[in-house]
Amino acid sequence: MSPAPGPERPPRAPWPASPARNALLSPAAREDRLVPPAPGRDSLLPSAAGWCALVLGLAAAYALLTQVSSGHERTVATIFMFIALAQAWNILGGFCGYPIFGQVGFFGLGGYAVAVLMTGPDWPLWAALAGGTAFCAVFACLVGPVLMRLRGHYFAIATIGLAETLRETVVNVPALTGGGAGLAIPTSGSGAAIGELGDEGFAVLFLLLAMATTAVAAVVSGSRFGWRLRAIRQDEDGAAALGVDVSRAKCAAFALFALITGLAGGLYAAQQVVLYPEGMFSLEITLLVIVMVLMGGSGTVAGPVLGAVGGQVLSELLRTVFPQGHILVLALCIIVSVIVFPWGAIGFARLVWRTRRIPLLEAVRTCRL
Repeated sequence: MSPAPGPERPPRAPWPASPARNALLSPAAREDRLVPPAPGRDSLLPSAAGWCALVLGLAAAYALLTQVSSGHERTVATIFMFIALAQAWNILGGFCGYPIFGQVGFFGLGGYAVAVLMTGPDWPLWAALAGGTAFCAVFACLVGPVLMRLRGHYFAIATIGLAETLRETVVNVPALTGGGAGLAIPTSGSGAAIGELGDEGFAVLFLLLAMATTAVAAVVSGSRFGWRLRAIRQDEDGAAALGVDVSRAKCAAFALFALITGLAGGLYAAQQVVLYPEGMFSLEITLLVIVMVLMGGSGTVAGPVLGAVGGQVLSELLRTVFPQGHILVLALCIIVSVIVFPWGAIGFARLVWRTRRIPLLEAVRTCRL
């Protein structure tokens, strides 16, 4: 008499995520297994809807810029500059999970590199911008392999130390940078290397920079490079076991971050009349950028844009209503928004869309705040 057939065994997984088994695969095969095969996820370009939204945003921003009075053009240019800085920080801190607190170091380095090239060798603005941006990228490639070996708060403290070192270097080389007395930039008058752009011209340049960096963030988000950065953020050792070249991916993200930040700093420096180390290396710039990214949504493409626009508009509004205590009111608003919207505006909108309701307190309880 034959025994009764038992219950069917569940099918086995095609290839469990085992470091020992993955080590037997070729590098290309291991890399292919890392990227999920969901449609559209491994595309090098964002969707057509994303590009349409970007073009419409560019047209709307330019139309809005033409309607702004001359007294507010510099404010609008500052908003666009913070969008670029927030996207740069988001690539390293949001996608890769390396929160950098020394972004202002590359901001000031790019600004002073452009200023020195314009005042010393008398380079025109566009050549100085290209040279200063390339200098920041090369400098990041030199210090990146050392810095990116650190993790967590060690990495954050090390980047603050790097920013302070760069600021002290600028202060103690007065023959080249003007030191604490400042460095005048010939951006206007007969001695200017380029015709006067004015506040409107710089606002357009910052708008193009903001849109370009948003497009770069969109491409990174949908590329294999972006998925490698996300894998590093989730579990760096696990990503390395799956075949990701962790060091190269982190250094590439660091260089891209430095390139965008240096370009923004160089453009900002060209807009000024005199550069001072205290203004170019102010830690307040980095803190504002981090708050903007967290408010909008870290690790997303639209989050830094929303955070930069909302944060800067809120700051200017509070400065007008509370001229003496706007910093305190802004800090309270940031604390409340981080507690109520712990995932940022984009993450909260996704949660509302998925649950079809507004779970304010549930979001707070989920994050155990």
